Amino acid sequence: MHSLIQSNQFATLDNGTRLHYASAGDAGKPLLLFVHGFPEFWYEWAAQLEEFGQDYFAVAPDLRGFNLSDMPTDLAAYKAKHIVDDVRLLIGHLGYEKAIIVAHDWGGAICWNFAIALPQMLEKLIIINSPHPYLFMQALSNDAAQKSASEYMNWLRAEGSENALAKDNFALIEGFFTGMGQPQASWFDEATRARYHECWSRGLSGGVNYYRASPLHPPTDSNQGPLKLQLNPADFHVNVPTRVIWGENDKALPKTLLDGLESFIPDLQVMRIPEGSHWIIHEQPARINQLIHGFLDH
Repeated sequence: MHSLIQSNQFATLDNGTRLHYASAGDAGKPLLLFVHGFPEFWYEWAAQLEEFGQDYFAVAPDLRGFNLSDMPTDLAAYKAKHIVDDVRLLIGHLGYEKAIIVAHDWGGAICWNFAIALPQMLEKLIIINSPHPYLFMQALSNDAAQKSASEYMNWLRAEGSENALAKDNFALIEGFFTGMGQPQASWFDEATRARYHECWSRGLSGGVNYYRASPLHPPTDSNQGPLKLQLNPADFHVNVPTRVIWGENDKALPKTLLDGLESFIPDLQVMRIPEGSHWIIHEQPARINQLIHGFLDH
């Protein structure tokens, strides 16, 4: 299993960050970059690397703060602009000027920003269960249901959350996959669990620092978060062909976050999977591969 995938590869970027990545396929073929979210690592994309390594140079990095990549201690190092810069520099390090990007969760948040800032480096963008930043900001500010669904973000932002997540052999963090009224996570078998525990045991501070460094969280009395942002929606247009895949049974990111998306993206298609949870990539890997193929082969 996964024999085609090479891991333990490292890229030292021009900004000094060292990223670990896994890949399948041959350098020189079109670059297909897979960007994971929280609390995951490159292995989220194992089924995709195997599938797309035949026709692409398929690469899945560990983002800074995760698994085998550098984990800066400075909170400011986790602002989105720095992680966007990592993605930009990684593409260049691999010998490319542009990429097709597939991204989920926090990886999606980073890659929405990447697409807005650096459209010339993107051929196509595929986002899986990750809200457009402007729509997410509005929902966190104005939508009571979204505020409630996102309360966990403020919990993660709090001091010591990484210790709580790691307690009792990672019981709480496993609940992200197996709890919250989601379908039985049959994909989270013993072998997968062992890989995730190995990743988490390297440290969870980097991952939760993404939440701490972001203004996008439910407003509180002491921290206004999105309410203090004065953003112009015109600055959030995505001028690359974009496909969004959304598991509609996502407890943290309800499907209402898709409302209005078409006004930001001229070339957009949305694929909805009603029974899919936030972890749709794991639940239905073959279907995800099929949907990605459908977009790439056009």
